[in-house]
Amino acid sequence: MLFHDIHEECGVFGVYGHPEAANLTYLGLYALQHRGQEGAGICSSDGRHLHLDKSMGLVADIFSEKRLKKLPGHIAIGHNRYSTAGSSVLKNVQPIMANFALGPLAIAHNGNLVNAPELREELEKEGAIFQSTSDSEVIVHLIAHSKAGDFYDRVIHSVRQVSGAFSLLILREKELIAVRDAYGVRPLSLGQIDGAYVIASETCAFDLIGATYIRDVEPGEMLIIDEAGIKSMQPLTASRHASCIFEFIYFSRPDSYIFGGQNVNEMRKKFGAQLSRESDVDADLVIAVPDSGVPAAIGFAEESKLPFDFGLIRNHYIGRTFIEPKQSIRHFGVKIKLNPVRKLLEGKRIIVIDDSIVRGTTSKKIVKMLREGGGAKEVHIRISSPPTVGPCFYGIDTPTRQELIASSHNAEEIRRYITADTLVYLSLEGLKRIVPMSHNYCTACFDNNYPISFPGEHLEQMELFLK
Repeated sequence: MLFHDIHEECGVFGVYGHPEAANLTYLGLYALQHRGQEGAGICSSDGRHLHLDKSMGLVADIFSEKRLKKLPGHIAIGHNRYSTAGSSVLKNVQPIMANFALGPLAIAHNGNLVNAPELREELEKEGAIFQSTSDSEVIVHLIAHSKAGDFYDRVIHSVRQVSGAFSLLILREKELIAVRDAYGVRPLSLGQIDGAYVIASETCAFDLIGATYIRDVEPGEMLIIDEAGIKSMQPLTASRHASCIFEFIYFSRPDSYIFGGQNVNEMRKKFGAQLSRESDVDADLVIAVPDSGVPAAIGFAEESKLPFDFGLIRNHYIGRTFIEPKQSIRHFGVKIKLNPVRKLLEGKRIIVIDDSIVRGTTSKKIVKMLREGGGAKEVHIRISSPPTVGPCFYGIDTPTRQELIASSHNAEEIRRYITADTLVYLSLEGLKRIVPMSHNYCTACFDNNYPISFPGEHLEQMELFLK
């Protein structure tokens, strides 16, 4: 899939008990950059005061050594943002910091709250003044308005009111709190380094700083980390778990271990192998749409006994905007990101592995580019996930249902639109066969079976909210 059809949700990272907490958080966010590229922020605590710095842009461009020195302390949380709810402006970049009766706090949230508009309306009626349009700020106000006893009771009272997906970090002067929604939609892991505790959206962040993975934060669990150590509570329960299966297909980095220690790269290779078993075509070569299609393509090639090679080369140094030359260049938008290797493809019958088709426009351009620019004789598209028929409301920025080509067209109609010789998706049954305990995963984008109910159960209303 080419970058702009479905977007990553967000990444969170936290440290407790390390003298270089902000520096470690910076590195953690750097490893989680793939989860959000719009903005990033770090909030630290020196035990008495919170220190916040955030900006639009990429982690490495925001945080210089000079700026990190202004974030002292042994506790810190950080956030990479991609806007799934709320517009793309600095005020929506997290962590969100606030002062209230029990002192200052900062939060960083990965996910999406499906009842945020209703909660926000109620809070505003009670006098709450919102500084951003982010659904995450709702949690801050719920904590501040709660009449529950101590701070932890307020947090519990607040997260029990929200509905949706959240992997949440809360920073106070002397403690770090992590909460994961009862469905376990988004990944969240606990690790340790030099006696300090670290929490991250993905384990690849632990690898960069040399931390050891301990375990996942369990669905519905709340961890309180302070000078006494770690205290675990289970304030949230659900009738089932519903971890996002798209984390395996596209979002998480291949080197991460998520949802109970499953390696993403191995899972993608298994998807590719299963896809090979489900599709049959004579071909000379297997290639991938990089980068997320590569592991599945390797698995496909191994299973089908066909050679794999890099027939599409990706430009990794793409900025936010392009100045297109005045003289029109054919397929410019795709070519600036991908380029075919003609010597490898010319005259060949090629199988192209991608992780998904969203609108179909990018796939169509790639097929044409492979024929015209690469000289491919035949182009057979294989997708390592089932058709995407439903939008996500739990923290992934997907197009609306009307924009999802598979919601209104069958595989043959899509094949004709993208001009491929053949098109085969991985079946939902095949996908579930590969994923351990598949009943614990959300597959709503493939089957419209949404595990977390929406306000009033009105799907159309939620889709309007996404626009």
